[in-house]
Amino acid sequence: MRKRFPAEPADPLERPVHFSRRALLSLLPTATVLAVTGPGAAAAPLPAAPAAGGAADRALLLANTLAVFAGTAESNARPEVAAKLAAVEATALTRLGAMDGAGEGEIFRGVPLGTSDPDLARTFQYLYEIALAVRAPGPAPSRVRGDRAVAERVIDALARLHDTYYGDQSTGYYGNWFTWEIGISTHVSKSLVLLRDEIAAHRPSLTAAYTASMDAYLRNGKDGDVDLDSRFHTGANLADITTNRILQGAVLGDDARITKAVADQLTVFATIDPYDLRHGVTDGFYEDGSFVQHASVAYTGSYGKGLLTRVVQTVKILDGTGWSGGGELAGTVRRWVTDGFAPLIHEGWMMEAVKGRGVSRTGTGYADTAAVVEAVVDLSAYVPPGDADALAGWVKQVHTISPAPPNPAAFVSPVSVARHADVLASSVPARDLTPPAHHAAFNAMDRTVHRRPGWSFALARSSERISKYEYMSGENLAPWFQGDGAHHLYLSGQDQTHAYGIDHVTVVDPLRLAGVTAPVERRRTVPELYGTLWYDNPERGFTASSEAQNTYVYFPRGTGAHSGGARLGPYGTASMVLGDDAAYAADTAGLLPEDFVTHRGARGTKSWFMLDDEIVVLAAGVGDPAGRPVTTTFDTRIADPGTAVGLTGELRGGAPWQGTGTAPLSWLRYADPVEGTAVGYVLLSGPPATAGLATVTRSRRAVRLTNPDTPVTKQVFTLGLDQPAGAPPASFAYALVPHATARRLRSYAGGPLTVLANTVRLQAVRHARLSLVAVNTFTPGLHRTAGLAVDGPASVLVRRTPDGATSLAVSDPTTGRDTVSVTLHGRRLRPVHADPGVRTVPVPGGTRVEVTTRHAYGRSLGATLRP
Repeated sequence: MRKRFPAEPADPLERPVHFSRRALLSLLPTATVLAVTGPGAAAAPLPAAPAAGGAADRALLLANTLAVFAGTAESNARPEVAAKLAAVEATALTRLGAMDGAGEGEIFRGVPLGTSDPDLARTFQYLYEIALAVRAPGPAPSRVRGDRAVAERVIDALARLHDTYYGDQSTGYYGNWFTWEIGISTHVSKSLVLLRDEIAAHRPSLTAAYTASMDAYLRNGKDGDVDLDSRFHTGANLADITTNRILQGAVLGDDARITKAVADQLTVFATIDPYDLRHGVTDGFYEDGSFVQHASVAYTGSYGKGLLTRVVQTVKILDGTGWSGGGELAGTVRRWVTDGFAPLIHEGWMMEAVKGRGVSRTGTGYADTAAVVEAVVDLSAYVPPGDADALAGWVKQVHTISPAPPNPAAFVSPVSVARHADVLASSVPARDLTPPAHHAAFNAMDRTVHRRPGWSFALARSSERISKYEYMSGENLAPWFQGDGAHHLYLSGQDQTHAYGIDHVTVVDPLRLAGVTAPVERRRTVPELYGTLWYDNPERGFTASSEAQNTYVYFPRGTGAHSGGARLGPYGTASMVLGDDAAYAADTAGLLPEDFVTHRGARGTKSWFMLDDEIVVLAAGVGDPAGRPVTTTFDTRIADPGTAVGLTGELRGGAPWQGTGTAPLSWLRYADPVEGTAVGYVLLSGPPATAGLATVTRSRRAVRLTNPDTPVTKQVFTLGLDQPAGAPPASFAYALVPHATARRLRSYAGGPLTVLANTVRLQAVRHARLSLVAVNTFTPGLHRTAGLAVDGPASVLVRRTPDGATSLAVSDPTTGRDTVSVTLHGRRLRPVHADPGVRTVPVPGGTRVEVTTRHAYGRSLGATLRP
């Protein structure tokens, strides 16, 4: 367990996040170990695992599955579950009406079959929704529940789909691979469980036929099964596939299939070690709480959420069987929640920085969190009582503080609805899992979250390890700068749909995302460039799901190594060096086709210093070697068109300022009287800044092709710096001050905050009141400031407390250095605490702290010293 710095509040749920490979293997039945280790792998003797399989285990697994999706007689008799059951029934009746009106080539009216894989998947989904209503028990009268004729109608439709549109693999597998390997199989597998008895009586061969076809469609697998070496069978995708195969094994009476699927799914619980990858997989949860999918996309809020949902369902499905593996798995998932999810949720809103292309969808961050809440409610039943109370307190906190609390009727499971009601009625106090003052350095996915009472700040970076953005399937059409230092500043008490979400993505110019430096040029979307949803050139390796498509179109990484930061208790730094993406680099090297369009990035060196009342941003060397105009946006906010937004401030000479325009501002205050929110901006150094406020109308379809063509009109406020074509590189510094008053903003003149250095080599600040010095260094050699000497690229925080202690945190933002050394000039100091790998050496004139950063992957290491 990583030791904590004295200044950091204790975490009541502190446990190691790492779930080792050996611990994982200890949960497997011995017969399945080779499925994870691979043939010929050396392994120490494993503990005996409980016997799994047999009719009793399968019967319990099936009963658990029915409870998960349809509920039980007990849960469904609860009055709190009535709305959920009513929704299930209403959906089924709507689907049956659509069946009645279906035309030729359809099973449901308006959903044609034969050429569209989304329409085929939708048809299977609708049949599952009818089957769910048939099976769900309940006390109220129902027009669908237990109706054998309706069940047989669903079964006959499944048979028709298999015979005409699905069973012939030579004509299937068009469109998206996900549809055929995961999407359809998910609906079919659940339907086979829900209607198991009716299928056995009406079409007994249907289950085996469908299972054979689902196996055949696992084309990215091996021999009709999961392939742990396949880049498609990882993370959330692997959890989906294996859950489906568990259910298939249960209805077939195939213990071997269940056992193998459980073994395969257990691999997603292992903490990713980037220096010891298994099967080459980088998808999953990391030690610092990061979650990555698609090899390089920060994705907690979408695929991570899906993985959480699926594995908790699996825990419930396997409960009490020989395949359950004990309580260790639930403990691991609980760490995902506390370390990986909770810091990313601000008053019930899932932060945009971890949603990938999902930011362009019309669903809200509150809806994203609802899925997490359901999983946490269920998880609380499988962890020790103290952990259960902490999880329940978080659920109550979300319900209490969110402007749009989760609607239990939208939960997947009626049992979860009942359990949620019990949590809300319990005596457990509402309490966030994340302290009010907290800094989360998700360096494994190039994300940083800084929280204080009243606000949260989320920063998205990129590097040669993590993608600059994700575009796919006509979603997130203009994503180019979302990982170039873009930030979101969430203000407490505000409905975040009024500040962010789909409306913000729709109306804000992608060149002017908050925090971003971008070359001023017109960029076209992938469909505009190529006339399709992807770049189609099979001869050069570009197909819809090829590695080349992923690498250069869907989610290109950056090309720089420097992106990271340090954490000292509730304080933190972050830094990155702007550069090109992988596509431009490959194009420059002559590796891409001539008609493939790439874009060169702007240049700049940036630091973020995250403190109690402000986020201080330093930028140096900002410009464009190609001579294009460059714009840097300090912040962007939206307001309703009728709102009298206030923009007031002062010039550097003290003269008052109001409204928009370009001026040598000392500070500016943005105020939205309707929302009751305000943000202050202190311009610490640099050229004159430009404040803008414009009314923008744009369609939601502009950012996602399948969004409704709904116009959005908002006022868009921007504050930033515009550099003309050919301008020399610029340096500047500013502070974001949430909830600032004019008085507080004036106080920064001669106040406790000092910029110590702002160059492409060294960026540093001092905060006198906090007795804190924060430093980012970017180049080889020795960097000196404020009594410190830092060797090479590093992130460093040093804080001196009134009792004479000096606390230090160091990280390697390049992830490539073996050691980082920091010399503290002055009295010699001795360690009273040091993390493993940290040692102190007395030197003339001070103390050198030598930190072993090899294989730390950007993690902070620290020490506390005294004279």
